Parts: sequence; structure tokens; C-alpha cells
Amino acid sequence: MINGSKVLILGLTFKENCPDIRNTKVADMYAALKTFNIQLDVFDPWVNEVEAYDEYGIELIGTPLNKGYDGIILAVPHNDFIEMGAAKIKEFGNDGSVFYDVKSVFPANSSDIRL
Repeated sequence: MINGSKVLILGLTFKENCPDIRNTKVADMYAALKTFNIQLDVFDPWVNEVEAYDEYGIELIGTPLNKGYDGIILAVPHNDFIEMGAAKIKEFGNDGSVFYDVKSVFPANSSDIRL
């Protein structure tokens, strides 16, 4: 079920390891997912919270919830997330959650979906 699902987006910036959110495609992804009545949490330790809200209306979270998400999207491969590893990232998901590695930074068998 998509409607009402809770999804975590990891990363908001234009590119990895950089605080720049100008022209980020993650904001488009966020807006598209919102049309499906999905509850979204966005976590990005590189981004200024005020800037994210002022520019895109996105409220960042301080810490993702363990076992709190139906889906996890690794949208921007910051070193913070790569060092965390796929196993730790998957711990944010509940039983049956889906992990989508948009940039294919982890081995294919580490995620459920990837580009």
C-alpha cells in the first residue's frame, strides 16, 4: 500500500558532500511522492534546516527513526550515509520495508531497488 506509507529520504542536496540545495532534483522527488499521500521524512546532515524550508517547504528531521519507515530512499550518497552502510540504513525500515539506492552506491544485493 502506497497511500499513507511512511518513507525516509536520505539526502536533499544537489550533489554529495556539499550543502548546496539549489537545483536539487530531490525536491521534485519529494513533491511527486507527496501526491500519493505518503508521509515523508527527509534527513540530510549537510543542509541548513531554514534554507530547506524557505526554498522548498521541506522540514528536515534531526534523526531518522529506527524501524519507522515502510520505504527508505538513498537519494544523495553523502559519505555519512556510505560510511553508515546499507545494513544500518535498512535498520530505519520496518519489517517488509523497501530500500531504494538511487545512485547504486552499494552492491546490488544490498538494496531492493536501484538504478
